[in-house]
Amino acid sequence: MTYLGGPPFRRYLVWYTLAFAATTAVWGGVLGVVLPNQVQMIEFGHWFTGADSDVDLTALNDLKAAIDAGTAVATAEQQRLLDLLAGFDAARAQSLALVTSIAMVATMIVQPVVGVLSDRTRSRYGRRAPWMVFGAVVGSGFLVAVRFAPTIAVLALLWACAQAVLNCVAGPLQATVADRVPESKVGTASGIGGLGNFAGGLAGGVGAGVLLSSVGLDVLYLYAALVLVGVAGFVLLLRDRPSTDLVVPAHRWGPFLRGFLVPLRDHDFRWVWLARILLAFGYAASTAFGLFMMQSYITPALSVTQATRLAPLLILVSVPGTIVALLLAGRISDRIGRRKPLVIASSALMAASMLIPLLWPALPALFLQSVVAGVAFGIYLPVDQALFIDVLPDKESAGRDLGIAGLGSNLGQALGPVLAGQIVALTGGYRGVWAIAAVLTAVAALAIFQVRGAR
Repeated sequence: MTYLGGPPFRRYLVWYTLAFAATTAVWGGVLGVVLPNQVQMIEFGHWFTGADSDVDLTALNDLKAAIDAGTAVATAEQQRLLDLLAGFDAARAQSLALVTSIAMVATMIVQPVVGVLSDRTRSRYGRRAPWMVFGAVVGSGFLVAVRFAPTIAVLALLWACAQAVLNCVAGPLQATVADRVPESKVGTASGIGGLGNFAGGLAGGVGAGVLLSSVGLDVLYLYAALVLVGVAGFVLLLRDRPSTDLVVPAHRWGPFLRGFLVPLRDHDFRWVWLARILLAFGYAASTAFGLFMMQSYITPALSVTQATRLAPLLILVSVPGTIVALLLAGRISDRIGRRKPLVIASSALMAASMLIPLLWPALPALFLQSVVAGVAFGIYLPVDQALFIDVLPDKESAGRDLGIAGLGSNLGQALGPVLAGQIVALTGGYRGVWAIAAVLTAVAALAIFQVRGAR
């Protein structure tokens, strides 16, 4: 069926947007707020036991800052607690990096496979609905199970399963645009869906920040319910036509997987891909531990409750600049007929933003960095995507090659937290995270100079 307009098309847009917002609320709330808190609770129980279990982390971090500044000297007991604090800081950073990175790798493996399988699914309910229902029901089950993870290892396993299975919703949901929306309305559907994507992530993060202090990890039940309601509404109210008579050519996994290497043999595509990995790597390294930095890096340090409520606002303050940049950057690049200068400038601006908290470890610096990085990211996203299209080695395989481009973002996002966690463990603090993020994003700008076949 094709929605040409009128009430059916409007109903499709509403439920497409709601289903998208429900799934991205999970990423905004769980990844941004719930998981860091859960990791912190587990590691706190490992490091501060017995009489130390009621230690005031905020006061301890303030003491550490005073000692580093040379305005206080630790007693023997205080030094013992500071040594525990250093181990705790390193452990929670490494553990959060492990949990998020394993899940990202699992998602990278699942996404293309589910895409192929949903294209070839024969059922009385259509091609996409079975995968969306599977992703919502099983993924929500894993999401609830995350609530009860007793150790970091179990948490990593459960969250990897939850994130990978929940992504069985996103891919098929996006594919319904190609299935059901005429070409003349694809831009409208994609734009409104993108708004739902963005709004869902923000609402999920802010909601977690507000609710976590009152309901604790039980907030995961709410996110599971949101996914179930969003997907159920879409599938039940927008029934797809049966695909039992679908005819598909024989598929062989070997050629399919080898095909992903083809675009990377092209000089220009390879350099743009490398630049994207570096920028995503640096950006993810800088954003991985926002909650922890509010408690342990800035002066004065915040309490867990204060940091939990403020962490989502770090994203929220970047929204206006990101939206304005998104709206203007692509249009400007089309008007001047050049992409490289804008990609280079946005990467350099991203690198400059990392220097703000590096040189000024205070709460206002974190917010200022978020605003500047948001503008840089808003410029980068549409223009870098256009640059990828300009350097495609084979326009007939655009879907495959742009999928590889997206893989570059996922790869950088998976590796960034791992690098950041290792830096915290090796240096005992977060200053090195900002330094390496600045270097990586600056190198991303330099990589674009190597592109020869685009302007």
